[in-house]
Amino acid sequence: MAQNYVLNGEQVIFSFTTVNNKQMVLAKDTANRYLVYRFGTKDKIDFTFPDKIGNPDEAKQSRNKFKYSFYIRGGEKQNEGLDLNYVYFSNGKFKYVIYQTYSANESESRCGIKIIDLATKKTIDIKGKIESIRRDLKDLRDSSLLEIGDELFD
Repeated sequence: MAQNYVLNGEQVIFSFTTVNNKQMVLAKDTANRYLVYRFGTKDKIDFTFPDKIGNPDEAKQSRNKFKYSFYIRGGEKQNEGLDLNYVYFSNGKFKYVIYQTYSANESESRCGIKIIDLATKKTIDIKGKIESIRRDLKDLRDSSLLEIGDELFD
């Protein structure tokens, strides 16, 4: 039985399938009260953050747990153009970074999730399939949905 990664009253902000066929969905409720991250297989959601958004106070606080950061360097290949986009949050001793990037120098787009151990700084990079992307993290640049942060992860 397939899991529903987007509940009634929610909209996808960004989603993709990983190279190992897991699903990542960043969603919001249609009233812009909360954000939620879900990750797992088609049959089972393995991780949800935040895990509680049931009451209005928890829902409102969930938006404050996520940040968005980006960096743009224009100029195509001759200027090593970049378009880097990240949504990130911390959970316990780990930082989760959802990324969507483009490098003109490499003529390559990438997406995925980096999980950074805050104590050891060891990073696991779960790569996504570019062709599976739904929506675009760049849409968050002009949005008041997330606080703009300054961390870059590449």
